[in-house]
Amino acid sequence: MSDKLRVLVAGCGNMGASHARAYHKLEDFEIVGLVSRTAESREKLNEELGGGYPCYADFDEALALAKPDVVSVNTYAETHVDYTLKSLKAGAHVFVEKPLAITVEEAQSVADMAKAVNKKVVVGYILRVHPAWAKFVEIAQGLGKPLVMRMNLNQQSNGKHWQTHKNLMNTMSPIVDCGVHYVDVMCMMTRAKPIRVSAIGARLTDEIKPTMYNYGQLQVTFDDGSVGWYEAGWGPMMSEVAYFVKDVIGPKGGVNIVDAPKGDGSQDIDGHSKTGSLKVHYAATNDKGEYVKPDQIVDTSSEPDHDGLCELEQLYLLKAIKEDLDLTDHLNDAVNSLRIVLAADESFKTGKTVEL
Repeated sequence: MSDKLRVLVAGCGNMGASHARAYHKLEDFEIVGLVSRTAESREKLNEELGGGYPCYADFDEALALAKPDVVSVNTYAETHVDYTLKSLKAGAHVFVEKPLAITVEEAQSVADMAKAVNKKVVVGYILRVHPAWAKFVEIAQGLGKPLVMRMNLNQQSNGKHWQTHKNLMNTMSPIVDCGVHYVDVMCMMTRAKPIRVSAIGARLTDEIKPTMYNYGQLQVTFDDGSVGWYEAGWGPMMSEVAYFVKDVIGPKGGVNIVDAPKGDGSQDIDGHSKTGSLKVHYAATNDKGEYVKPDQIVDTSSEPDHDGLCELEQLYLLKAIKEDLDLTDHLNDAVNSLRIVLAADESFKTGKTVEL
């Protein structure tokens, strides 16, 4: 009998394809099925991987027939909880792309179920396995308190990329969908409790439903005095100016990501996480008020590409399974970051600050 972990890949778009390449490459995994709503995406991925993998249009059928040890959920967010809970009940471990759910209650139900059936659930917070972002967090933690954290990811999208964004906005706004990544980073940087969230936003197109907005900015306050904002906008009307800001300031200085590649300004997957280098600024001055230490450039150009980062995520999943890692904190962090971005969504809709 093979010792390989049998993997069912649900969702064969950008993220599903990247994770499937990792399973295909890593010796400890064996793909036993590709499932997606569209035949084109799963057949294209199957061909890229050499063909021969079973393909399915229906998730429930795939889960029953493939009998996987692991299910990789890379579908639209509204299906994450349903697919994850069904997989756990079927006895499989789960990798699920962010966000874990579309409500806090649903996210907590996944955490509870994983504990009840003693299975691993890893959420796709790709920045947690990113070596350059880990260094970014480490430097920020040494800047003193409070921290001021400024981050955004604006995407000027058109054509198929704009269609993808509109599909995502059937469920959630840009500051919710992408914001969980960066709020999670802020929580790691401060190691403090978020206490207050507010948000602004705008609906810049009639192509989305009246209750949705394709530009938003959230502001979060922590109990150590730290503050952070995250901004995200999607669509053909978005400006290319200030599309990628990742900057942290503390009493001892600051650090920011520089040399981020421009890409095509829309859905350039590598561009979402790539850094190029970090610039560290030191605030210390002498008795003349002059800086005593020059700014430092930390080269990060050798970092993994997007597929390499997805491989690191699957290696973490493998480690969690093989070594029986306790993922309680991992799942609690996923629930809490979702709580913050959904509070921002509530703040935008009500016009009121939300106390956590």
